[in-house]
Amino acid sequence: MIDRRTFIAAAALTLAAGCRAAPRAPAPDDVARKAALGFEAIRATLGRGGRLGVAAIDVGSGRELRFDANSLYPLASTFKLPLAAFVLALVEQGKASLDEELPFGPDDPLDNSPTVAANLARGRLPLRQLCAAIIEVSDNSAANILLRRTGGPEALTRFIRAQGDPVTRLDRFEMELGSNLPGDPRDTTSPAAMAGLARRIVLGGVLGEENRTRLQTWLRKSVPGPDRLKAGLPSPPWLVGHKTGTAANGGINDVAIAWRSGKPPVVIACYLSGGNAAPPVRFAAHASVARVVAETFG
Repeated sequence: MIDRRTFIAAAALTLAAGCRAAPRAPAPDDVARKAALGFEAIRATLGRGGRLGVAAIDVGSGRELRFDANSLYPLASTFKLPLAAFVLALVEQGKASLDEELPFGPDDPLDNSPTVAANLARGRLPLRQLCAAIIEVSDNSAANILLRRTGGPEALTRFIRAQGDPVTRLDRFEMELGSNLPGDPRDTTSPAAMAGLARRIVLGGVLGEENRTRLQTWLRKSVPGPDRLKAGLPSPPWLVGHKTGTAANGGINDVAIAWRSGKPPVVIACYLSGGNAAPPVRFAAHASVARVVAETFG
């Protein structure tokens, strides 16, 4: 017969053994620390003076990952994401129409303007096609045409401020806005600001359902930068839409929204600048950042 003292001791040993067998879930601080170490290792690949800024949001849980997320980085062509949203917002306000055609001439095409260049003989395109062009192929001339129609960089910045972003600013047109001069605040954003802005304009209530879906479709069809964030995210089951940007002095950017099967989306804003790493290394850095985010958020 087992006495009371022996029974209690045996029960305690059994409970302790069970606790040892169950793996301890990583604490949130441990997870964040592991991600930060991963980001620091990625930053080191950029060479001396290289900078890496990351902000990622798990929309469902509200969890965030940040690494140098409040520093300023060159917008480059990532400004075309809020520009497209601005045009769609004007359409919803009755101040523009997606069928409205905007003219252009032989002197308009800039580098990387495939849609405008292909339609020079026609000399005009509707807003819907110009908006699709700035997201899907990052058409620089289409962006300038839309900027002129909507009031220029100042008007776009006002729209961005109205969405609760006090940081992101556009000051110039293509191609000047990609100069990325040290200490120059013009045409900049922070990863944290852009991640929040992208979340609001792509997933939030800034646009009605029809135009929100239209913007999401353009992002998912985006061609440039398949070797950046998109390359590091599991696809399938993650469906990725993104907008890239490339500036002088090592400015290589990507802003992505990843839809996960059965889970809320993840938003990632990743910005690189400086350093002496070659472009393929910078593209690989984006893919590595995406892998860290995917591993952390699951």
